[in-house]
Amino acid sequence: MANPLRKTMVYLGLADEDYEDQAPVAPAAPVAAAPTSTRAPVTPLRRPVASRHAQPAMSEILTVHPRQYKDAQLIAESFREGVPVIINLSQMSEPDARRLIDFASGLSQGLYGKIERVTSKVFLLSPEHVATSGEQAEAESDVEAAFFA
Repeated sequence: MANPLRKTMVYLGLADEDYEDQAPVAPAAPVAAAPTSTRAPVTPLRRPVASRHAQPAMSEILTVHPRQYKDAQLIAESFREGVPVIINLSQMSEPDARRLIDFASGLSQGLYGKIERVTSKVFLLSPEHVATSGEQAEAESDVEAAFFA
C-alpha cells in the first residue's frame, strides 16, 4: 500500500505518479534494553542554597513613593538585586496601595525575603540576607488589625 502523504502530493500535483520512493529495507538489529538507572541531566529551577546566602554587604536602601501601580517595576528590580526597599504609600489611592502591597508580599515570598509594616502606609521589603530588628509585640498585634487603619 502506498504512503497516504505521497498519494496526497500526487493528487495536488506536487509529485510525479511514476516515481516510487521506496527505500531498501535493512534487517532490524536487536536493540539492547537501556539501563533504567540512567537519567537525563536535570537543570534546577532554583539557585543553589549556597549562592543565595553569598549576597554582598548591604550598601544602600531604596525609598520609593509610588503614585501608580506601574511603579512596582522599580520596586521589583531593586529587590531582586538584593536592595532593601522602603515603600511609602501615602501618595496612592487605597485600591492601588492594596494591590501594590499584595504584589510586594508575593515578591518577598518568592525571593525568600520579608515584608514588614513600619507605619500604616509605610512598608519595608528586606531581602533574605538582611536582618531587621524591632518591636515584635506591636507587629503581632497589627496582624489582627485592618491592613489600612
